[in-house]
Amino acid sequence: MKDLTAPQSFRPEIEGLRAIAVTGVVAFHFGLTELSGGFAGVDIFFVISGYLITSHLQREIAERGTVDLWRFYARRARRLLPASLLVILATLLVGYFILAPSEHQLYSKGALFASAYVINLWLIRWSFDYFAPDVADNPFLHYWSLSVEEQFYLAWPALLLLLAWLRPGPRGTATLMAIAGAISFGFCAWLTEVAQPWAFYFSPLRAWEFAAGGLASLAVTQRWAEGFRFSPALAWTGLALIATAYLILTEDGAFPGFAALLPVAGTVLVLLGTARRSRVGAAGLLGNELFQWVGRLSYSLYLWHWPVIVYATILKPDLTAVDRFACLALTVALSALSYRLVENPIRHSPWLSAGSGRSLGFAALITTIGVTVAYGSADLSGRNVDDQQRFVRESAERKSVAREADDSCVARLETDEPFPCDLGAARSHRTMVLFGDSHADHWSTPLARIAKDRGWRLVAYLKGACPMARVPVWSASLKRKFDECDRWRERAMREIVSLKPAIVVVSQFSQHYAQNAVETQFYHPVDQESWAEGVKSSLGTLRQAGTDVVLLRDVPLHKTDLGKCVARALWQRRPSSACDTPRAEALDQGIHETEKAAVAGVNGVRYVDTSEMLCDDSNCPAVIDGKLTYRDRQHLAVSYADSLAVPLERAIFGERRAGISSDEAVRSR
Repeated sequence: MKDLTAPQSFRPEIEGLRAIAVTGVVAFHFGLTELSGGFAGVDIFFVISGYLITSHLQREIAERGTVDLWRFYARRARRLLPASLLVILATLLVGYFILAPSEHQLYSKGALFASAYVINLWLIRWSFDYFAPDVADNPFLHYWSLSVEEQFYLAWPALLLLLAWLRPGPRGTATLMAIAGAISFGFCAWLTEVAQPWAFYFSPLRAWEFAAGGLASLAVTQRWAEGFRFSPALAWTGLALIATAYLILTEDGAFPGFAALLPVAGTVLVLLGTARRSRVGAAGLLGNELFQWVGRLSYSLYLWHWPVIVYATILKPDLTAVDRFACLALTVALSALSYRLVENPIRHSPWLSAGSGRSLGFAALITTIGVTVAYGSADLSGRNVDDQQRFVRESAERKSVAREADDSCVARLETDEPFPCDLGAARSHRTMVLFGDSHADHWSTPLARIAKDRGWRLVAYLKGACPMARVPVWSASLKRKFDECDRWRERAMREIVSLKPAIVVVSQFSQHYAQNAVETQFYHPVDQESWAEGVKSSLGTLRQAGTDVVLLRDVPLHKTDLGKCVARALWQRRPSSACDTPRAEALDQGIHETEKAAVAGVNGVRYVDTSEMLCDDSNCPAVIDGKLTYRDRQHLAVSYADSLAVPLERAIFGERRAGISSDEAVRSR
């Protein structure tokens, strides 16, 4: 087996590939929209890791017949852990002053999992929860890829040792490695379509990318590449594939799956096309001084860039191009310092390198420090939650009446069977139906009060991210067309019509599904003409029961998560009004007019403008009458929604029932 791997020496083109990888990731996270697929830089890192680790381990197996695992892990620990711990500690420290205590407590737990290199498993849990905290604010989110790599380092040597024991020969080794990679890719491609977070975060489903790099490192592959007549063209083709991935992939697409083949295949081709160690062509480009400098800093750049941009965005949600350039400069400065003072000195420390035991003991110490400090940070932040912070947190976390009654009342993403949720009076000959997505759910609390006061039955048909309007919907969570929504909607409307209710109240997140001037970050919105047709079509179906239908205007969309923003403002001793959003920036007038016109075309349907309950003439406050108005950017906080029972009843029925006290109808600004 002595000829399984090619001779190992420094490969400047690999340093250049690292530069391309980290540049894509940083550019994507810093908002360079032209590189919409820059996140694929992580996949380049995975392939490079597979290439280098397999090359090193196979060479050692060929020379010694085995692998000194302790020595292997000692090198990995010296290379990765010190800089990782530094960034974790610095991020926790800065976050203590920026994040609200409850928020810092949650993300400190993320730091704990990051320190133990299992944060990817923690993130899978949150990814399937529609109401989970926004991961974009998690300053430790990027550690998921480092966790995947560390888990690869634990499993891959065992596979290579097994192959060495089996002695299948050079071609047999390549074949078995290819089979392992193919199995991993098959499951990855399948789960990308049905359970994308597993495909994205779970290390066995990313193993095929490391295996691709491993295959490229084998001597049988390298000899082919060196002897291939058009070998230099391979590298240029690979760079073209990487560039294509950066330019055409988007975060709303199904990824990794088949889409990840672009950056993975591109990286493999570059590695093979530069196997001759040429100093011209693509290898010459990758070997230039700028690429080499960025490549050397790539690990530190990756560690620092994410907390820098996350905290900057929290402090100033509307970052300008100048602001982002300043963030980039800060990232580079921090990376250069940590590389010079921490990463490189410890990596090459003579004392630590003298014995594997020293390095592994040092690694155990670093991991223990990270876990302990993160745990202590979470405990300290929990102690900082005073009555005001607790009130904001509880207001943001309080469940609606529908979700409190049964979590199934808001149908899960993969569900297409309606679940009629009974609220209001237990028995009644009159029924009110609430129909729509999560923007209907937040009205379930005041509507349940209204129904109970009137002695009516309230039945809710709710599904998150699924509008009442018959329009195609893209699921950002599932990364695909939301077919379950289409099926659920039709079945729910048939059931509603069969109930023959007295009234149907409809609400939906219009500014998510239709093109508008307020929110342009959502995926695949339809044009307003299609939206109007979709709204009109569904309203016409609901009217088949001869029932009255009320369409509520969508609530204003705030510029930031109010639950977090108000809590941060309190912690930083700023007024809650800092979280207010101007009315013109929160409400799209075009959708308002479109829906009014659609309603006007269907007899028996009324349109109710709820904006006066949430905004004055110029402003949409974060806090009204001491109550948090929203739990995030778009969903009403339950306690505030509950206070709107009287004005909502008046808007729907044109009267106020005596069962609800009159002082609840008065809201002072």
